[in-house]
Amino acid sequence: MASQVHQGSTGFLPGVSYVMPVLNEATHVRAAVESLLAQDYQGPFEVTLALGPSIDGTTELVEEMAAVDARIRVMANEIGSTPAGLNIAIRASHYAVVIRVDAHSVLPPDYARIAVETLERTGADNAGGIMDARGISSFERAVARAYGTRIGLGGTPHHVGGAEGSADTVYLGCFRTESIINVGLFDEGVKRGQDWDLNRRLREAGGLVWFTPKLRVLYRPRPNLAQLARQMLSTGLWRGELARRYPAANGIRYFVPPAMVLGVAIGLLLGVGGIVQLALGEAPWLLLGLIVPAGYLLIVVVATLTVARPDGFRAAVNFLVVLPCIHFCWGVGFVLGYLKLTSNITAHTGR
Repeated sequence: MASQVHQGSTGFLPGVSYVMPVLNEATHVRAAVESLLAQDYQGPFEVTLALGPSIDGTTELVEEMAAVDARIRVMANEIGSTPAGLNIAIRASHYAVVIRVDAHSVLPPDYARIAVETLERTGADNAGGIMDARGISSFERAVARAYGTRIGLGGTPHHVGGAEGSADTVYLGCFRTESIINVGLFDEGVKRGQDWDLNRRLREAGGLVWFTPKLRVLYRPRPNLAQLARQMLSTGLWRGELARRYPAANGIRYFVPPAMVLGVAIGLLLGVGGIVQLALGEAPWLLLGLIVPAGYLLIVVVATLTVARPDGFRAAVNFLVVLPCIHFCWGVGFVLGYLKLTSNITAHTGR
């Protein structure tokens, strides 16, 4: 890998390598790649796509784009996983800065320029910002609203924003190539949460991970309930697995959804017991357990009225389903991952 630079209007600019794992992304990949080609960054750059074994026309689409633009290269990712694809693309890159891109994301034109400026200004090893989820359909708008609120995904800065400064992790990221090579690149055994894991290793090695709200990346959420549930279950599984592996690196907020899931489940079981008591003519004191699921239902309704109402009636109705889907699938997944109750966690990629 060469650390090539270019004389721009503000001085020497490091070359940038955009790396993107791609698998069955025919709907989104063109917009993602075009957003890279439209960057206003004046330094040299390259786009490396790590193509997994796709069956939806993605292969033909990315090969067509590469054929008409020499700045786009396609590398085979036979394993098909996200961390394997990222590592393949990084190893094939030539520049001193690596910008990690998701096929569901669209970078604003000033993203690379601001990201590189932030690296140089702060001395950070990784700089990133906010996952700006935006939906097209009413369901996607509901998911995007849940992603961007504290009641949805916990209110971390890379979801809801916040002050610029050091962070545990950021969305995607603009890395110093040398730094991530020194810590071993992405762990290919971690199918989800690999960004958090890499940032953890960067910080343990004395590096700096920097969050800035100036970096916002447009993200397209999952389009239906089944895909959202699969994504959240897998994310929860891996979050639980990582929490078990590295207990000292996890905040209390990761344990809130699983605690809520267990509380609601226990409350419902107690409520059933209360119904049995009532049927037997006994005092149904176990019905008090229903206070927990009733309280959770009230929280969902209030959150829908206060948070999702601006998105329209249909999006608000979807929010009533989306929010519990996120909470329960993530929470159940966390419990399964934390307690090692899944037989083959590597099969869970969220796709």
